[in-house]
Amino acid sequence: MATVSKAISRNIQGTFGKVFSAEKGSYTYWRMRTLYAAIIGYAAFYLVRQNFSMCIPGIMEEFSYTKVDLGWIATIFSIVYGIGKFVNGYLSDRSDARYFMATGLFLSALVSFFMGFGSGLFFFAVLWGLNACFQSMGWPPCGRLITHWFSPTELGSKWAFAASAHQLGAMAIFAIGGFLIEHYGWRSAFIVPAFFSIGISLFLINRLRDTPREVGLPPVEEYKGDVTHVAKIYQERITIKEVFTVVLANKLVWFMALANMCVYIPRAGFFFWAPTFLKEFKGVTLIAAGMLLVGFEIAALIGGVAAGWISDKFFRGRRGPVGTFFLIALAINLFIFWKIPPGYPFFDALCLILVGFLSNGPQVLNGVATADFASKRAVGVGTGITGTFGYAGSAIAGVGLGYIVEQYGWEGGFMLFIMAALLGAFFFALTWNNRAKILDEQEAIDTPY
Repeated sequence: MATVSKAISRNIQGTFGKVFSAEKGSYTYWRMRTLYAAIIGYAAFYLVRQNFSMCIPGIMEEFSYTKVDLGWIATIFSIVYGIGKFVNGYLSDRSDARYFMATGLFLSALVSFFMGFGSGLFFFAVLWGLNACFQSMGWPPCGRLITHWFSPTELGSKWAFAASAHQLGAMAIFAIGGFLIEHYGWRSAFIVPAFFSIGISLFLINRLRDTPREVGLPPVEEYKGDVTHVAKIYQERITIKEVFTVVLANKLVWFMALANMCVYIPRAGFFFWAPTFLKEFKGVTLIAAGMLLVGFEIAALIGGVAAGWISDKFFRGRRGPVGTFFLIALAINLFIFWKIPPGYPFFDALCLILVGFLSNGPQVLNGVATADFASKRAVGVGTGITGTFGYAGSAIAGVGLGYIVEQYGWEGGFMLFIMAALLGAFFFALTWNNRAKILDEQEAIDTPY
């Protein structure tokens, strides 16, 4: 009997061991597949978004439009995109992320294709406004995918990797667009990337799956051992009532919205104005300024990944402390950058790279924290709200900063940057001890007394 018992025990263990190994292998495969497909897919959105800025000189030359004329198109894009982030955030939470993201990319690519045949300012404005609507369908489903396939205790680093698509896509279109315009004219920079993006939209349909449950796997929190049982509510789609009770009534989401606005002021301000500042205030040539901005974007990518990893590894999913430290360091670095006199290019370059590193870290953490606080069921709505506030900060960094510099010089501009960074640190600090609700619920179960 003992021998039979041992044999049965070995068979049971072997069977469960095989099941667990197969599940682990499946999860590893699907998580990697989801992550690289999301990065490629969101990078493709930038192929048919940043190409407009590449085409501006050619459009101005051919049609004699002014900077104000084309500036209005950029303004329309920002307004529509900001509204679209909120609306499409809710819709993406109610939809299959796989098809929602692919549809947005496909429609955005079609707009880019027709932009290549445009000839009137009204035509350009209407089409690019439509593109803003379709572009806002990109990140909400991407955020949904990451939060469903990766647990809150690893979300910081994985979200940061997904967000790196921003830099990768921008760098790709800068390289491809420059070559196309140089050899085939500005229209080709709208048409050719459109075909690439259409192909990638089909690639997304093939590669992505909305949630682990769709391929027969358990919720990721159970797979990673963060929780013993994921309540049914976390697997259902959010209702319009819960948008108000879970998201809009959540003070932590609003803290992140205000923090995002503050972060965007120095982040977008340097993106828009760094070449002008370096030329006027530091005496740097535009060619050298362009090279410095490449370093800025590379450092931004590294900063986002580093901040996410630190919040996962050392703070157990708490984003508040890391965001606070990064923004205080950013304020100190901005003050040093401001006070370095002209004629020290190495220190200028070092400070600019640190601005990229220290500003993008909190920007990435803001999205992760919002996903944590709103829950993965409402990640689209939550990041839609914070994204809208971020674009308000971007608007301040554009027109607002231009006015301040005109009135008070670059000293006034740097004071705005420093105050924004410190205020952003304050809002991050208000979430110091908070993390994903589902982790706290599990901790309460494990330690009931």
